[in-house]
Amino acid sequence: MVRAGLTPERLTLAGAELADEVGFDQVTVSALARRFDVKVASLYSHLKNSQELKTRIALFALEELADRVADALAGRAGKDALAAFADAYRDYAREHPGRYAAARLRLDPETAAASAGVRHAQMTRAILRGYDLTEPDQTHAVRMLGSVFHGYVSLELAGGFEHSAPDARESWAWIVDSLDALLRNRATP
Repeated sequence: MVRAGLTPERLTLAGAELADEVGFDQVTVSALARRFDVKVASLYSHLKNSQELKTRIALFALEELADRVADALAGRAGKDALAAFADAYRDYAREHPGRYAAARLRLDPETAAASAGVRHAQMTRAILRGYDLTEPDQTHAVRMLGSVFHGYVSLELAGGFEHSAPDARESWAWIVDSLDALLRNRATP
């Protein structure tokens, strides 16, 4: 018998919350069963295994982050769009570290192509259109922004900037300003 109230969607949300509390690597079907005070076997009517749970959390996080970024970008262009994108990305990672880690999960090509990861790439390219970059510079810029934002956020979440001045927010603003200047400089004449 299926326990009343348990659905794949509810389990995914609970898994995302658990990831934020204990870390994405610690999320398992067993940990989720403990959270609901049920036997592990009762969850297998909703989930195949821990990998499916992690994939569902990753897809949820990608969608949630894409929605947040889209809201932040609305009506913005140029440097304002770049800063809004960067801030939404950083804020999400700081508020939801486990979900942020989940969004980095390597997905199979078919799942990735159907995920909100595509929206992330489209939004990044939309921002870059404001800098008049042509290919292959636009692809290089997409990769650069992802690398810089992910690298900074990862170091910040690990406590890498807590022991020295200036404040991490000041460095973040400096980096966004520098990226804007770099992208404007690389624009096609």
